[in-house]
Amino acid sequence: MTVSEMTWRPQYRSSKFRHVFGKPAVKEGCFDGVPITRSVQDNNFCAANPRFLAIITECAGGGAFLVLSIHHTGKVDPHQPRVSGHKGNVLDVKWNPFNDFCIASCSEDTTVKVWEIPHHGVLRTITTPWKELQGHSRRVGLIEWHPTANNILFSTAYDYQIMIWNLNCPEQVIKNPVRTISHHPDVVLSMSFNTDGSLLATSCKDRKVRLMEARSGSLLQEGSCKAHKASKVLILGNTKMLVTSGTSRWNDRQIALWDLDDLSVPLLQENLDGSSGVLFPFYDPDTHMLYLAGKGDGNIRYYEISSEKPYLHYLTEYRSHLPQKGMGVMPKRGLDVSSCEVFRFYRLVTIKSLIEPLSMIVPRRSESYQEDIYPMTASNRPALTADEWLSGIDKGPVLMSLKPGSQVEESLPDLSKALENSLDSHQAPSRPGMLQLSYIQDQLATKEHNEDSALSENSSRLPLSNGEDLAFCSPPKTENELRMKFHKQQEEIRRLRELLNQRDVRIKQLELEIKNTKNTQPPC
Repeated sequence: MTVSEMTWRPQYRSSKFRHVFGKPAVKEGCFDGVPITRSVQDNNFCAANPRFLAIITECAGGGAFLVLSIHHTGKVDPHQPRVSGHKGNVLDVKWNPFNDFCIASCSEDTTVKVWEIPHHGVLRTITTPWKELQGHSRRVGLIEWHPTANNILFSTAYDYQIMIWNLNCPEQVIKNPVRTISHHPDVVLSMSFNTDGSLLATSCKDRKVRLMEARSGSLLQEGSCKAHKASKVLILGNTKMLVTSGTSRWNDRQIALWDLDDLSVPLLQENLDGSSGVLFPFYDPDTHMLYLAGKGDGNIRYYEISSEKPYLHYLTEYRSHLPQKGMGVMPKRGLDVSSCEVFRFYRLVTIKSLIEPLSMIVPRRSESYQEDIYPMTASNRPALTADEWLSGIDKGPVLMSLKPGSQVEESLPDLSKALENSLDSHQAPSRPGMLQLSYIQDQLATKEHNEDSALSENSSRLPLSNGEDLAFCSPPKTENELRMKFHKQQEEIRRLRELLNQRDVRIKQLELEIKNTKNTQPPC
């Protein structure tokens, strides 16, 4: 045996997401009896936020979609009120990322409509939109909200145009878009923004990928590859890469990775299988995981993205015998961090008229908050107003922590820093010890008062911290639902006890500091 053969060792790549698994909801946690649309459009047909779930439905005479409370699972009433103001079939719906009660829809009637959903949900059919956007000459197939600017909406239609709309105007019917982008000779199949919304990537029916400035619409790059026909495109966060899904020259389903600075040739191409369904890519910039879900498939593949070769690392796949027609995705702020959930799909299962939540979970033994898998993520606060963005300003998203009660804890004063500053600035020559003692006692009283108010505020916000709002929860209908509510309540009680214990330890530390100060002060 040669030396080279003896020294060879296989290379293993460590990853904290190697064992991520998919956990579908139980029957009681699904939405049953939903008349899912039979449209052949290659869209997701579903949109989710921490409060509501919107699903495009099949109906006669015009287009409509359902808006259900995210916690109102079980059998859906066949006479459930809908949002039905379109004259043609609805093709796409998207929630406003900065307003959980605002949703946009586009339709075959050539219009885009923006709706305001009541805080208590849809209790009667809504037919009058908040805004109506009229500008396209043919059916509108796709809409996207700007990721950082408030009330900026992009739409594209079968007239090959992309239109930018500013919703901050007094008119209820808007007929003139802010800008029209006309670089495409055929139908635009997908749109994707980078993190700060300064760049827009599109895939077109001519199988080319285009990268342009989102605000001006000026074309920066155009890429195509004879061995890859792109169908869907997705910019991968801040990695300076984008991924496209499509087919190879032999009609195998394929994905390709591209460098944002050079779209002349893909960095990587990988064939998947010979199925015919369109592949939908989903990317989580916090975990750098890429999910691939095929239309008509029952499985979801997931990979990890890295900035170095080979760029794409296969993890595993979730398998189900129920095929999916579309997928909705929950924003990160709506996930259940207590169960280490890092992604959540809402699978549209047409053959059973079922909406099945699917949680992607990182297995961890500890029940405490896992900071390494939950970095700061995009919040529901806009970084820019519409006018600021249109004036030429680009800004990244406003970040938030998913740690329960983190916002309350960050607002508490730092006692040690305040104490140091006070001791430096206030020095009485006659009785310095009494001044320090009185200051510490005042700070202790203030600390206890702030902790009590923070605890009460935290307890009032706990349902939202776990992705659940009790004001919108329906009472449990079955024994399983009641048991789940009970376990959640026990978990909240346990967390509150831990918080109280931490406060007690801090109070004892401060009392000890007071005693030490009394012992060290000089006699009068």
